[in-house]
Amino acid sequence: MPTTAARLTAAFVALVAALAAGLLTPGTAAAAASLTEVTGFGSNPGALRMFRYDPPDLPANAPVVVALHGCTQDAGYAVNSGWTTLADRWHFSVVAPQQTTNNNFNNCFDWFQLGDIERGDGEAASIAQMVDRQLADVQGDPSRVFVTGLSAGGGMTAVMMAAYPEKFRAAGIVAGLPYDCSNAAGGPYPCMYGWANQTPAQWGDRVRRARPGYTGPWPALTVFQGSADGTVKPSNMTDLVRQWTDVQGADQSADLSDTVAGYPHRVFTNPSGKSVVETYGITGMGHGQPVDPATGCGATAPYILDVHLCAAYQLGHAWGLG
Repeated sequence: MPTTAARLTAAFVALVAALAAGLLTPGTAAAAASLTEVTGFGSNPGALRMFRYDPPDLPANAPVVVALHGCTQDAGYAVNSGWTTLADRWHFSVVAPQQTTNNNFNNCFDWFQLGDIERGDGEAASIAQMVDRQLADVQGDPSRVFVTGLSAGGGMTAVMMAAYPEKFRAAGIVAGLPYDCSNAAGGPYPCMYGWANQTPAQWGDRVRRARPGYTGPWPALTVFQGSADGTVKPSNMTDLVRQWTDVQGADQSADLSDTVAGYPHRVFTNPSGKSVVETYGITGMGHGQPVDPATGCGATAPYILDVHLCAAYQLGHAWGLG
């Protein structure tokens, strides 16, 4: 685990990179009243905060969704993105980790720091401990735990898929980055701009090194990416496909290409015909989370964008939550 001084230095470097790339955005409001903070959830080596939402009629053995916010946002992302509304409708609980400025000046999850992206250490370990605490408290179903996130939270989603694949059935990355992309590209800023030059096998090897000896199953992945995103370039969705199709033993050709709500949608299946990677290219959308307030799914906010398609709904439906 990096020293406090090293973490603060790294946070400053990340701030400079994010400023240059335009990653910094106005945050959501402070954690919404419907979210409850949980303390004492473990050793918490990443020094994160844990919030959660448990619907009043939550049954035992219900699924759990982990929702990871973007830079300068907070746990309220779980509300604005539509996850808490869907939790009420479909009867699952939501865990909303929250970054602190002691770790990162702009509340970005540290998806680019070796001490935070490895199994058993840093922020990744803290999030894994939150999952364990939530499952124990609500008697949740450990076989139906899902993770999703926006931007830096999307980068940390890839971290959780790679470092703790046995904990998650599936994942959703919105405007995020492949696992270990910062090291592949030579820093977070080059990664965000899609400058990591890796073959599918090289991308896949980065995941396999995160969990040596693990033979699966790996979480299925769905990616949402705006075609006009100038912060996390659309080529990152291509690299995510390359990485996770290789890990899943699938080829690079989509087995289904159609449209959903008018947007290009592709599905990649493994040799047994199971969908393992899915993509939504949101034409004309910039950097943000797709929501659809007209259908009651999500609420617009800075970088929470009404594009008449709700990422949370599409994910939850695909995951069998409703």
